[in-house]
Amino acid sequence: MEKSNIQKVDTISEYHKLRGLQPPEHPLISLVDYSLIKHSPENSKISWLQKYYTIGLKRNIPGKYRYGQKEYDFDNGLMSFFAPNQILNVEYVENKSSKKPSGWILVIHPDFLWGTSLAGKMKKYEFFSYAINESLFLSEKEEKTILDIFKKIETEYRSNIDDFSQNIIIAQIELLLNYAERFYQRQFITRKKNNHEILDRLEMLLNDYFKTGTALDNGLPSVQHLASQLNLSPGYLSSLTKKLTGQSTQELIHYKLIERAKEKLTTTNLSVSEIAFDLGFEHAQSFNKLFKSKTDYSPLKFREAFYN
Repeated sequence: MEKSNIQKVDTISEYHKLRGLQPPEHPLISLVDYSLIKHSPENSKISWLQKYYTIGLKRNIPGKYRYGQKEYDFDNGLMSFFAPNQILNVEYVENKSSKKPSGWILVIHPDFLWGTSLAGKMKKYEFFSYAINESLFLSEKEEKTILDIFKKIETEYRSNIDDFSQNIIIAQIELLLNYAERFYQRQFITRKKNNHEILDRLEMLLNDYFKTGTALDNGLPSVQHLASQLNLSPGYLSSLTKKLTGQSTQELIHYKLIERAKEKLTTTNLSVSEIAFDLGFEHAQSFNKLFKSKTDYSPLKFREAFYN
């Protein structure tokens, strides 16, 4: 995708204008019928920085969207989640499919959540940081559940606003997000073969990182670095490892690091400081602290116990 100018889209009204829609009925929340979005030549390749949440369920889009260097089909029910301050790069590639696009996009300005219990909970939904290729693929039953919630939001959204409207819509949004969290857990399990292949590749990356001296040159491996090597977002990788192993990616890094440290402590004459630097630590004290927190021994005590 060629580099394009990034538009700053602060309000829901600006989003409607960008996507060729009528002005929204409410300034802080909008439920968009996806079939109404216009894919004209002038907006077929666009990039924008949004200041609101979007939750989309899309189906049968007659073309492809390209995010970065990858193209994605939306032939089946698929949910995607975007948080404020994310940049979306979208290229719509026209084709001659007879399928009619359908679905919903729920657009929520953070001010709509202000003062509600959901405002403080939004960060716990890690899927807002996932990449588009990590979207949620729904079964028919799951899709019906989500569509039912969208319909309830639509009913309230189209009704006359009263003192109860915001709380009712907030409750439905939270219900939708909780179902999405459940369905993501199912996706981690049902895509077991592919996900375990990711774990195998993660293991290889960590082994190579410590064995080839990369840690000495570049410091400790980060979740961000490993995720980029696996073509995943850091949030998705951590959620996946947590579900399959019970440990976050950071915890797996620490586990591999400690195993490597034990090996060096018991098979070499390197000093603790030399081992710390070989493993990517800037300061030996940091290595000592981590090692003791994971083993209940200092590195020196561990070495002494091994030989005695």
